[in-house]
Amino acid sequence: MDIETLEKRARVIQGTRAFFDERAYLETDTPLLAPRLIPETCLELFGTRRLAPEGSARESRDYWLIPSPELWMKKLIAAHRRNIYQICRCFRNGESSGHLHSPEFTMLEYYTMNAGYLESLALTEELFDFLLDRDPAQEALRPPFLRVSMDEAFRRWAGFSLMEAESREALAAEAQRLGITAGPELSMETLFNLIFIHQVEPRLPKEKPVVLMDYPAFVPCLAKKKKEGNVVERWELYVNGVELANCYSEETDPEEVRTYFEREGALKTKNALVPHDIDHDYWKIFLPRTGPDGEARPFPRCSGSALGMDRLIMVLEGKSVIDSVLPFPM
Repeated sequence: MDIETLEKRARVIQGTRAFFDERAYLETDTPLLAPRLIPETCLELFGTRRLAPEGSARESRDYWLIPSPELWMKKLIAAHRRNIYQICRCFRNGESSGHLHSPEFTMLEYYTMNAGYLESLALTEELFDFLLDRDPAQEALRPPFLRVSMDEAFRRWAGFSLMEAESREALAAEAQRLGITAGPELSMETLFNLIFIHQVEPRLPKEKPVVLMDYPAFVPCLAKKKKEGNVVERWELYVNGVELANCYSEETDPEEVRTYFEREGALKTKNALVPHDIDHDYWKIFLPRTGPDGEARPFPRCSGSALGMDRLIMVLEGKSVIDSVLPFPM
């Protein structure tokens, strides 16, 4: 990496910190190693082992490098109910490296209390404005972003309504029409991802940032359902066709969280290339807690966003390869 890019990287990270500090978000610093994690079937992990000191009564045990700081940050929210953010290293295994992925990468994650995914979207647009005001190299990235529902995206670029394809068979038929092999073993989530990756994502507008909103509820995630019930309050941000950020209105119902962990945990245990221990008590952080006034307080309504800092720096620099903005690419 040349010195100009290294300086640009530092300015973007410093600017991001200044943005959240000016808005009284508390910066957090949580562990990179975790003894238990949230089960996410869409990604693989790096595992390691903590060795007990020689002669110690303690036993050696397994740990895993975090794919995001979400696990820890939500525990802080449960305890303190503060707007928080974090810029940290994260790790995902089994992905290609060099173009848009790096097994070790830098994540910005931020949570806002008493907010939903639309407020998080407005905050993210403010962040882009703030960074562009400090260094207006890429004015094409200036908000407002183009907002497109996932159903509209499938109508435009895959030729059918996602909301009307209400069964696995209907989605498989659409996949077959598009030339995508849709064997009977493929779930609705897998079919959705195949159609999205091959038909929708390559056709997203490149001239300005695009926000894909309101994901189908059959794609598992810890996001609140909308009143309609068949979609969840989630968006993803694409810049120049590159996925940059993912956001939810956070699911705060403890029973919904427990159900998610049971379902996804079973799949993760069965299929993971790097199995990991699951935090089966995680749902309990969403139970009401007794406040200073003695009243029971539920987990606060909140929204969280995760944004890839390396990709952000890449698009601000006008580059197309993530390795070009990493000080020591793998």
